Amino acid sequence: MLRTQLCPRTTKNMLQRLIPVLLLILCLTASPFTTLRASAASAGSTATAAGPSRIDAVLLIDVSNSMNKSDKNNIAGEAMKMFIDMLSTQGDKVGIVAYTDKVQREKALLEIGSAGDKQDLKDFIDGLNRGPYTDIAVGMEEAVKVLENGSDPSHEPMIVMLADGNNDLDEASGRTQSQSDQELSAAVDAAKQKGYPVYTIGLNADGKLNKDILAGLSNETGGKSFTTNSADDLPKILSEIFASHLKLKIVPVQSITADGSFQEVTVNVPNSSVLEANISIMSAQPVTAKLTDPSGKEVAIPSDDVLLSKSSTYSLIKLLSPEQGDWKLQVKGVPKDKIDINLVFNYDLELKIDALPSATYKKGDTVDIVSHLYSNGAQVTLSNLYQDMNAVLLATDLDTGTVEGLPLDNSGAEFKGSFEIKESHTYELKVRAEESSFYRESDVLKIDAKTGAVSTAPAAGSGTTGEEPLQPKESSNTLYFIIGGVLLLIIAAAAVWMLRKQANRGFVGQMVVEVLDGNTGEKTYPQYKKLSGFRGKFTLHQLLQLAPELKESEKVIFTPGKNDRLLLRSGEGITVERSGRAADASRGLELKSGDRVSVPLQTVDKTILLEFLI
Repeated sequence: MLRTQLCPRTTKNMLQRLIPVLLLILCLTASPFTTLRASAASAGSTATAAGPSRIDAVLLIDVSNSMNKSDKNNIAGEAMKMFIDMLSTQGDKVGIVAYTDKVQREKALLEIGSAGDKQDLKDFIDGLNRGPYTDIAVGMEEAVKVLENGSDPSHEPMIVMLADGNNDLDEASGRTQSQSDQELSAAVDAAKQKGYPVYTIGLNADGKLNKDILAGLSNETGGKSFTTNSADDLPKILSEIFASHLKLKIVPVQSITADGSFQEVTVNVPNSSVLEANISIMSAQPVTAKLTDPSGKEVAIPSDDVLLSKSSTYSLIKLLSPEQGDWKLQVKGVPKDKIDINLVFNYDLELKIDALPSATYKKGDTVDIVSHLYSNGAQVTLSNLYQDMNAVLLATDLDTGTVEGLPLDNSGAEFKGSFEIKESHTYELKVRAEESSFYRESDVLKIDAKTGAVSTAPAAGSGTTGEEPLQPKESSNTLYFIIGGVLLLIIAAAAVWMLRKQANRGFVGQMVVEVLDGNTGEKTYPQYKKLSGFRGKFTLHQLLQLAPELKESEKVIFTPGKNDRLLLRSGEGITVERSGRAADASRGLELKSGDRVSVPLQTVDKTILLEFLI
């Protein structure tokens, strides 16, 4: 078990014991005297600009004998090698842990500074041998240790786990499943505390994969979980993980059926901020490629600014600081061989919210938001880059749990808009900007309209510390402190009452979300969305990360039901289907654990597939 749930009675008793302590702590830490000390302590702090994102990745590979059946052609190794080839040669680090019921082989984090370093890692993967038994906890513990011992604090750490089934313990060793579960839980807690997201890939060739275990690892640590019945999907999944971790998007170029001659496709480099363009060519048979730059000049593959990596299942062409415009790629393959071509761009871009014009805000005030992109610490002034992106201000009311998405103006070399504080609540504001190949999110700006305080917190996974809250100025009036203390007591009591009331309107379980494209028939990999962070209600649009093209999903609303169930209500013009038939969700459709529904969206010809799990 990765998480222990308390029964309602236990939780209630615990709250009754803790409330007096929490009130005392709140009054002490929020008093004017403490505020003055905190303000003095935080004086003189400075912020530094971050450079390009660097990855510290540990590849965690199940090498038990069962993989001989799940992955006869060792596509897992090929996929891992392609992941390594996609990394930069400017300081990314990779470590490898191969495990069964023990660590079979291990390679500490190696800083990649050349193609030779990548080859060392790929040779290591080629040299891995199989062994009996499986114990996931052993692999997870070691992966966390590898990051602890060699990760750079300024890099983005991650663990990529590939497994094909359940634990298979050696009875002769005396090791029990309970011991393994406890050690796995401890390893997951350590990864969570240190900010190590775990991306899991479940190879379900025999249909016996324990998806819940792998999904739990990812959900607990902030990673993503993928499952597949075929090892052939692994290169695509590894590309998805690489892109997701760096807030990038895979851009499908074209799928072609080879005819024995050169076939041309267009590779568009959208702007001059692209550091690297990774062109992956996946095929079962060898391919030959030619490349022409936007000026029409043929470019040698490989050359100084064009790197080439090849294996039995893929070719990866990496363009370094490529010229903006349309590149022409010509590919020749064995007749009737299917060739998939995808793009992943890497950018040196950050998104930041400018300093607010006021230090305090209250109910009725309007917050003017201006946000800029930064490249290598310098503000980007190219207006076309902003105009090619869609930006939205995500405003979360922490008192109610509701999230509002406000489109921002991108007509100039900035993103700008405003947010009205309608209630004396606490709000979190952040800007999300995206285009077809990547997205960026700013740090979180927190406004407490009860006290007027403004503070910032780093975006998830940034690994940096935000600024301290802006503090009220010192007052010499003793009566002010007395009245302030009384008011704080009243506010604290009201806050505890509100929190207890909201806790009764919380959610349990998780939602599995997939998106089916009606035009292509392609379906995204399942994403597991925990519901415990919502209070009162949430919309399907929030589950879909407020994607602008899926705005129609705002009309699907979820509220808590009785006995850990979920109530789904749909607005006018929205159809909800269960078991292939339209269901009446206008008055509330009850969902219990294991229930599946689908929501066709008419404006974009996509269907959202949902499964509620506890």
